[in-house]
Amino acid sequence: MVNTETGEVTERRLEHGNGEAKKFYAGLQKPVRVGMEATGYAQWFEQMLAKLGYELWVGNAAEIRAAMVRKQKTDSRDALHILDLLMENRFPRIWIPTPGERDLRQLLWHRHKMVCLRTSVRNQLHALAMGQGICRKQKLWAAAGRQELEALTLDAWARRRR
Repeated sequence: MVNTETGEVTERRLEHGNGEAKKFYAGLQKPVRVGMEATGYAQWFEQMLAKLGYELWVGNAAEIRAAMVRKQKTDSRDALHILDLLMENRFPRIWIPTPGERDLRQLLWHRHKMVCLRTSVRNQLHALAMGQGICRKQKLWAAAGRQELEALTLDAWARRRR
């Protein structure tokens, strides 16, 4: 952390599980800009900073790593390197979706999974019908085809699958 007025650099390790990080960030005076490497498990952190009204810059981890002269990787070195990149305006910032965009993506992903599941079940039922000599293609899913599928006399294992 750097105080832009005095130039004072402070290094501190925070525990997230016990609320220490939230208390620390809540105590900072605005304006605040936080820089971090991109990771898949920081949504809670992004939400916390957004509630506090702070600016979060997420950086491309590969570019941050490539900009490092010394290749030995430690948390404190990484933090100082990210701070240097922020202070020198060389931070490789990436785009982050808004919460609304994230929700929409999750809904689209869920819909995709449901469509895949429906397709898989339909393919299995179609194969079951074809194994019994019934080949109706798309008509199998019409009311008459469904009745025919339900009326099939099947072995015990196939009845359970149907």
